[in-house]
Amino acid sequence: MGRRHGWAAPYRLAAALQKGTVAPAPYGVLLSGEGRARQGRFMVDILVTIVPIFMVIFVGVALRPFGLMEEGFVRPANQLVYYVAIPAMLFREVSEAALADYFSVSVVGAALLPPVVFFFAGLVLTRIAAFPRRQAGTLLQCSFHGNLGYIGLAVSYYFLGSEGFTKASILAGFLMLVQNLLSVVALSRSHETQGERLPMGRLVRRVVLNPLILAAAAGIFFSVARWPLPTVVDRSLKILSDMALPLALLVIGTSLSFGQFRRHLRPVIAVTLSKLILLPATGLALVYLFRVSKGDSLPALILLASPTATVSYVMAREMAGDPDLATAAISVTTLVSGVTYTFWLGLFG
Repeated sequence: MGRRHGWAAPYRLAAALQKGTVAPAPYGVLLSGEGRARQGRFMVDILVTIVPIFMVIFVGVALRPFGLMEEGFVRPANQLVYYVAIPAMLFREVSEAALADYFSVSVVGAALLPPVVFFFAGLVLTRIAAFPRRQAGTLLQCSFHGNLGYIGLAVSYYFLGSEGFTKASILAGFLMLVQNLLSVVALSRSHETQGERLPMGRLVRRVVLNPLILAAAAGIFFSVARWPLPTVVDRSLKILSDMALPLALLVIGTSLSFGQFRRHLRPVIAVTLSKLILLPATGLALVYLFRVSKGDSLPALILLASPTATVSYVMAREMAGDPDLATAAISVTTLVSGVTYTFWLGLFG
């Protein structure tokens, strides 16, 4: 992972700022030549992380017309990533970590409170704005349900390195559980007929048995129990882990579709502002309020700034929401997040 590659320079700079070995420039003070150079290097580090991630996503888009990313390949590839590769990566990283060094109640609180706040605020605002009930539930879940597994963890891995990725993985387990449960409640509002029976039991089981949540939980258990992975198992998981993020990014590219954007212009703009600007801004305010260090808060910010999760489409379809709105929101937020990630990460420069 990051301990074996050189993409973790931004995280090392944040850690240096935290320890005081590099002095941050005071707010409102013009940076010296050295400070400007350091900030310039930091922005270059951000760009060389974000741009390649989204270039791989666009490779997935570009391959569609050539028949290389057809449904017969993409669907099983997506299942391979979701059920095998990313869980293997999560389990391996978390199980090898010393949990006491990576777990912080204040960081978990700062990461979990924003989606809860946005859920309750969204219940009120969607009613005030008079969105149709079928559309309101989907809009609500898309505004806080982030793509942690495919985008959030990818940015964490390539930008933060191994240490930061492990922190993000532990946080992601908690955040996935909360945002999936809130999404089920939000989409239950989409049912307009009183007599319709919701498949709540099946959906709740899907949330609890989410492979990413289970992998993070198993990794935490192994870490607490201090059970080392056998070398053969560790290397096998490493091979599976190495294919997780590149394949995930290609699959994301094949799923992008902007055909429904004009039909859902107002709700998509609302989702984009909420998910990519207001939600991470709330998380940033909380980490300052809780006095969380930059090194610990950056993984939380990256997860909160992730675009709308692709599973939002599946949940909207299964719970009588608006799958077309979900598709438009996923596509637009994924595209725009390349810019907003650069902005949020740049704040730490």
